[in-house]
Amino acid sequence: MIRANHRPLGYGLAALILILDQLSKWAIMGPIALRERGLITITSFFDLRWVENYGVSMGFLIAGSDRERWMLVAMTAAIATGVSIWIWREKARFDVVALGLVLGGAIGNITDRTRLGYVADFLDLHIGDWHPFLVFNVADAAITIGVLLLVARALLVREPKAPAENIDAV
Repeated sequence: MIRANHRPLGYGLAALILILDQLSKWAIMGPIALRERGLITITSFFDLRWVENYGVSMGFLIAGSDRERWMLVAMTAAIATGVSIWIWREKARFDVVALGLVLGGAIGNITDRTRLGYVADFLDLHIGDWHPFLVFNVADAAITIGVLLLVARALLVREPKAPAENIDAV
């Protein structure tokens, strides 16, 4: 049985996420000038808020020096390389889509950390004064959605069992 090759979908989606992420950051840092403004209220539950993230998700592993920054770049690049290999080997279209989201987001954040020394975050969802989420960006959203899709599939979808081999008793 020949299975479809979904690699172009995964790598194409990763490229699209990278482009959307970098375009949104360009707009936020350039024409919108959020860095200078600090905060722009969009709705009662959504703001654009400038945050320079020197760590990884949820503020873990904060890079306080150039050496630590490049260690984070290397760690994230290693993860992105692993995800890229996984896409190459993966046969399930759903998983390739999820992995493409993760890969594109990882490369977007690697680009920031390499170019700027930090990851530019600016999307702030909240309920009144309660901020249940950290400020994030397009890359972070793609990574989160991709990981959630992979976890949901792993927990909720059962692969059909291969037919048992017929062994004749001797």
